[in-house]
Amino acid sequence: MDIFLTNNLTNKKEQFVPKDNKNIGMYVCGPTVYDDPHIGNARPLVVFDILFRLLKNNFSKVTYVRNITDIDDKIIKSSQEHKISTKELTEKVTTSFLEDCKFLNCENPTHQPKATEHIDLMIEMINQLIKKGYAYENNNHVYFEVKKFSDYGKLSNKKLEDLIAGSRVEVSDNKKNSEDFVLWKPSVEDEPYWESPWGKGRPGWHLECSAMSKKFLGNEFDIHGGGIDLIFPHHENEIAQSRCANDSKIFAKYWLHNAFITMSNEKMAKSQGNILKIKDFRNKISGQVLRLALMSAHYKQPLDWNDKLINECQNTLDKWYRIYSAEIKSIQVTDEVLKPLYEDLNTPGYIANLHKLFESASKGKDKELFISACKFIGLFNEDKEQWENYKRNKATISEAEINSKIDLRNKAREDKNYKEADRIRDELFDKGVLIEDKDGKTLWKFK
Repeated sequence: MDIFLTNNLTNKKEQFVPKDNKNIGMYVCGPTVYDDPHIGNARPLVVFDILFRLLKNNFSKVTYVRNITDIDDKIIKSSQEHKISTKELTEKVTTSFLEDCKFLNCENPTHQPKATEHIDLMIEMINQLIKKGYAYENNNHVYFEVKKFSDYGKLSNKKLEDLIAGSRVEVSDNKKNSEDFVLWKPSVEDEPYWESPWGKGRPGWHLECSAMSKKFLGNEFDIHGGGIDLIFPHHENEIAQSRCANDSKIFAKYWLHNAFITMSNEKMAKSQGNILKIKDFRNKISGQVLRLALMSAHYKQPLDWNDKLINECQNTLDKWYRIYSAEIKSIQVTDEVLKPLYEDLNTPGYIANLHKLFESASKGKDKELFISACKFIGLFNEDKEQWENYKRNKATISEAEINSKIDLRNKAREDKNYKEADRIRDELFDKGVLIEDKDGKTLWKFK
């Protein structure tokens, strides 16, 4: 079955036709490791993990590259604030990021290069851009001269002057033009640095991805992905410097971008003060719940994050686990079930298919297919016992406390103090406990 993807370079949904059927190339912008990733950062992790799984289902070889930016102005600022070295900071945050990926049950990329391990390639690319007349050096800074690249703005579908007016551009007397962007900058005082033809310094952020994608995927490849906020200037600048340095007609053929996660319809961002870090969920909720929640909206649509969404996904998985069995062997998921994913990664449509399969499996049909279809998108990575243990551990109350609360509730009911009885029931629910009055007894279980 053919795969269709929305290509932001053409602003159309297109059939995916790879450069080479025997080796699909995909590059996704990874984290800048200056702080622990938040839920907004988790969305591209899950979106492109699903695409990776779908591509592997259709092609014999898929090379998936996701970088780690471990040198950047934000990293230097954060290390100074925490009074630790950039190396100590980036190693700590990278470890946390990889734990988050495991928590969300994301498969490992084929390559996960670090920027600091490829500085020589970046210097080489800058030299090529200067030699070909696309870049210039001034006062130990090197800039890309945007006006030299006629296709600039094609990804954003905007004219250069509109892009400049609508964005924050670095103001510097070292530039020829305000829109020119940095390829190399000098390091000062105790900042990390590398030797270069332009003095001690470090690369610009945009250049890092261009150099690493070239190493692992070549001058031209199939898919480039990331969050929608990266379209401009990051991805626009990647295209400009890569095509000019490599003398290529394209950089990536298909450009995919996921929309933001919001809270109360505001973008989740550190500047907004509404950050929810992934690591803070690890001991409170299963990674499967977060993963299902992140798939609940189409990747191109905003996803509003709230407790109702989490509870719904928790309850859905709890229901699905009732018929899960680790002894059932996985089978090939049919194209009919996968069809929504082939249509531009329509995960809500795929989840709807899972609900239908569950109803069938509950009646003794399609059980193998249901379990296999869940595993296809990274669910059911814990067996039933692990899931039940998670629910027990999730509760913030002991069994003795539960029984004591139930006794108090029963006394309140005897006294016809139903308001107090309801309050105790709600308190137990908030602590992860469901109660049920049956045949004169009160039964309970962890939700």
